[in-house]
Amino acid sequence: MRYGKRIDTLCSLLTPAKVFADVGCDHGYCSEYMLENGLCEKAILSDISKGSLAKAEALLAPYIRGGKAESVLGDGFKGVPSNVDEVLIAGMGGCEIVSILSDKKHGFMPKRFVFQPMHDAEKLRRYVLENGGYIERDYTFKDVKYYEVLVGGSVEGRGQVCDEPYTDAEYEFGRENLKKMPEAFCERLKKLIANVDKYLAEPSLQESSRMELVEKKARLQGVLNGEIK
Repeated sequence: MRYGKRIDTLCSLLTPAKVFADVGCDHGYCSEYMLENGLCEKAILSDISKGSLAKAEALLAPYIRGGKAESVLGDGFKGVPSNVDEVLIAGMGGCEIVSILSDKKHGFMPKRFVFQPMHDAEKLRRYVLENGGYIERDYTFKDVKYYEVLVGGSVEGRGQVCDEPYTDAEYEFGRENLKKMPEAFCERLKKLIANVDKYLAEPSLQESSRMELVEKKARLQGVLNGEIK
């Protein structure tokens, strides 16, 4: 592993692109991966934080001087052209990513994307699928913590491929997780169930809260057992 499992996993999901945009780039490692491996002709490094962007600019200074990379200080897609071939947004909340995509002035559905939301993945799935996007990969992986990653793009120009609508469970847990039950996903479910059990053991727990937790545990257990799809 060069960058650590989380970043290496994200890099493995990126594909060749003429122009690649790393939004919320922070350190710039994914852009370095794309450029060093000749996977893009140009990388756009974008971040709202001047300090974070400076780290990426220092790492990729030779590429910036050579016109192979460009840094943009701004919020979301500000300064990022809508015709970029591939967009990575990682390490933000799902609602924050939705805000970037839906921004009235700068927002758009990328031709191809890799999104790694830190939370609220369900809201991000719903937005993508209800606003001109599709999802081809959607699963949980582990690097000390558990992460969810969505890979897809804009349905425009995709051809006649038509996906089955997501079920409520697929929106909540991810289609690939429910179909393939990867190890990290199963581990996460077991951890969530254990946390529910811990709360249920509290003697001062109100009855209404107890019922909600019992229902939550039953749903999680149903997913783990393959009964909920």
